[in-house]
Amino acid sequence: MNKPSFFARLTGSAQEYDGFFDGSKEDRAVFTGEGEERHARINAKEGEFAETEPEGELAVDVYQTADAVVIKALVAGVQPATIDISLTREMLTISGVREDEREVEEDNYFQRELYWGSFSRTILLPEEVDVDMAEATEKHGILMIRLPKINKKKQTKLKVRSR
Repeated sequence: MNKPSFFARLTGSAQEYDGFFDGSKEDRAVFTGEGEERHARINAKEGEFAETEPEGELAVDVYQTADAVVIKALVAGVQPATIDISLTREMLTISGVREDEREVEEDNYFQRELYWGSFSRTILLPEEVDVDMAEATEKHGILMIRLPKINKKKQTKLKVRSR
């Protein structure tokens, strides 16, 4: 199928965009009548559609002190043990799931602004950090990750050993 026209997407005509896919199972965007974009796992050969929720992006603050890069993120409603943090010297990824404990039916909501479901955020770090000295803490729903900077100016003297 062809990419929907700008006007079709603007007016919310229900169309599917699969311009670059090869017919295998892929995540694809499906444009609904409400003008929203949904994501679906599609097996084009069998014509099966399994709707998946798009992953939310975690809001973060990133700043530096004299000796560390610090990242703060709001993770209220997420158990600290379920937060996954992957770290390299140049990049950090935080992911997890905020579970929705529904007390009422969907039709009884007047307003829904809170994000529920899986989330992640990948941050390219402004400086190289020492992954072995990194630490993460959570207090009152705020995740704080402290990443000590690598001191590139630090020098040491090596002694030559003879064999």
